[in-house]
Amino acid sequence: MSEAAPQETIPVWRSMLYVPANNSRFIDKAHTRGADAIILDLEDSVPASERDAARAMLGASAEKAGQAGADVVVRVNRPDAETEADLEAAVIPGVRALMLPKVDDASHVRARADAVQALETKQGMEAGAIKFIVMIESPAALLKAAEITAAHPRIVAAYLGGEDFATAAGMVPDPETLFLPKMMTLFAARAAGIIPLGMIGTVADYQDLDAVRDTIRHSRKFGFEGASCIHPSVVPVLNEEMTPSPGEVDRAHRIVEAYAGAEKEGLGAITVDGMMIDVPVAERAAALLKRHAAIQIKNNALTE
Repeated sequence: MSEAAPQETIPVWRSMLYVPANNSRFIDKAHTRGADAIILDLEDSVPASERDAARAMLGASAEKAGQAGADVVVRVNRPDAETEADLEAAVIPGVRALMLPKVDDASHVRARADAVQALETKQGMEAGAIKFIVMIESPAALLKAAEITAAHPRIVAAYLGGEDFATAAGMVPDPETLFLPKMMTLFAARAAGIIPLGMIGTVADYQDLDAVRDTIRHSRKFGFEGASCIHPSVVPVLNEEMTPSPGEVDRAHRIVEAYAGAEKEGLGAITVDGMMIDVPVAERAAALLKRHAAIQIKNNALTE
């Protein structure tokens, strides 16, 4: 089994905005939305009759979508014939990652990786330039989540496709029914050292931004680091709520500094703000600071 992606290759994707790859009007505006990533979708949002045209314009679309610093992701189709055509169009400079839907198992990922490697060589691109987001969308795939998320170094994130999973499982898609499969996907992602994407809940009613904010805040509490959305109004809420607050950052700094001092004195546990601090707490604070620094770099890239 291949190793997980090196930590330095893991991107910051708090907000990922879906844009149909055949809709020029939406594509032209995508770079103004402030999303960390733009997903140019060749799958569900594009009628089969329009996919060839969407593929043909993908190079120009990626350039437009990424012009303000957002990473460009392309969601490809699942049937092999469609996937082959999608990869031919999507493995190009300017595309950061491919979103692979309906992944069955590790061999499925590795086959796609082999195809992408050949296309990178053909394009004169650096080997491994194109990363993968794996989408788990069936009970069979969920039971193989650990092997899927660790299948190849190109994988940087994992996501449970709630609607397709619920259909395959014969259940109603809602926060209660999807909680367990989403958390299982998150645990598999964490075990592989990649980004857990998604939300515990739904943002289908994106006009109620207070409810959206609560859902995102709740999801971050459980460990999710970002999510996709279909409406640009959700992007700034995702960016804000998936970013550590100033208070969290300040407290993390104090914990890390205090614990470093305690270690020099041979102490294994100390108290900060009336709370006992030991190794796991100090490590969690250090991880928060590392993520905060990565987000600052991303924000700078989006505003330059």
